[in-house]
Formats: sequence, structure tokens, C-alpha cells
Amino acid sequence: MIENILPNGVASAELLAYPEDLKPHPAEEHLIAKSVDKRRRDFIGARYCARQALEQLGEPAVAIGKGERGMPLFPRGIVGSLTHCDGYRAAALAHKLRFRSVGIDAEPHGALPEGVLDSVSLPQEREWLGATSTGLHLDRLLFCAKEATYKAWFPLTLRWLGFEDAHITFTVDDLSDDGGSGTFHSALLIPGQTTDGGVPLTSFDGRWVIGDGLILTAIVHG
Repeated sequence: MIENILPNGVASAELLAYPEDLKPHPAEEHLIAKSVDKRRRDFIGARYCARQALEQLGEPAVAIGKGERGMPLFPRGIVGSLTHCDGYRAAALAHKLRFRSVGIDAEPHGALPEGVLDSVSLPQEREWLGATSTGLHLDRLLFCAKEATYKAWFPLTLRWLGFEDAHITFTVDDLSDDGGSGTFHSALLIPGQTTDGGVPLTSFDGRWVIGDGLILTAIVHG
């Protein structure tokens, strides 16, 4: 599914069924030596996908380290993002010469837990949710888009971005009883100075898709 919302030039891989014999890269084992089984499987699965994407880009399938706030450390010249949720792990990577950052997120297609929406949304976003009638869990879609926004933001700024620091609006291209797809726009509400010497960030544009019980969002910033 993830490849359907990514542009040309971005390599991706996803894992739905988890192979029981899947092992971490030897250079990654110390990062999860004390982790519980679910955390290990998510970590190993997402990085397995990342190495598949690296090979698609013509790069060696090396270990993926962990940096500040858990940011994955890709090889020099590579930008990318990892995601995982119950039953799904994925990675999307690209060459830095082509794109500045990538942010992806996956969530189960279900309602947010009670009380969560108010803490992750702006009043304008809740107003849109209240005025939009579909059979889809758009509250979870909003959360998923916020997560992708943060993942695209942090590697470029190395600064926190709160849920209240981005205003997200959506368009719908396709809609059915159990799925849909479209685009979203994340307007950044705090200064977006970056560490790469590039133009400060003011917004991101992304795509979303809902299907097979999953919500996927992706931002590829050039």
C-alpha cells in the first residue's frame, strides 16, 4: 500500500506477515537487547524493510542506528522514515540529493481512544471532523498525518513539533465505505529554521490512503 502514496524516486518496502526467523542486523542487537518482544519485532521488521529499500536505491543493506528522540540513522546521503503498528511495518527512503526529508506513518483504521482527540488536534481540525460525515475514522487519519508531519520535520530541524504546532487540512480524491485516499496539507505554526542550510520550513504536503484495515500517510519534501 505505501508505494501508492509515494512519488517516483522514493524506495519503499512493507511487511504484513512477520517471518518467525527474522533477525536483527548484528550491529543493531544492542539497541533492543532489553526490549520486550513486541518492541523487538517492530524494530527488526521496520529496519528489515529499510534495508530492502536501501538495496532498491543501489545502496548497501547496512545497519540502521538510532539517534536523538529515536530518529533512525540512515547512511550518509539517504533520507527516510520508518513506521509500524499492529500487523504492519514499513520504510520509505530516498537520496538526499533529490528530497530533503521523508515522513511516513501507519495506524490501525479505528477510532482514537476516548479523550485523545482533544490533546492531538486544534479547534479548527475538530470543527472539520464534526462537519465531515463518512464511515471512516478521520480522527485517526488526523493523528496519522500529524505523526508523518513530525517525522518529516524533526530530521531537518532537530526540534520538537507538538500536535498543536501544525494545522492539517485534507482533500478527498476517492471514498468508499471501508477506505479512501487523498491529500493533506500541514501548515507549520512555529518557525521552521533547518540545520541543513536550506529554506526554512513553512508547510508540508502529503498523501493518505485507507484500506485493508490500515491508515497510511506520507510526506516527501523536496
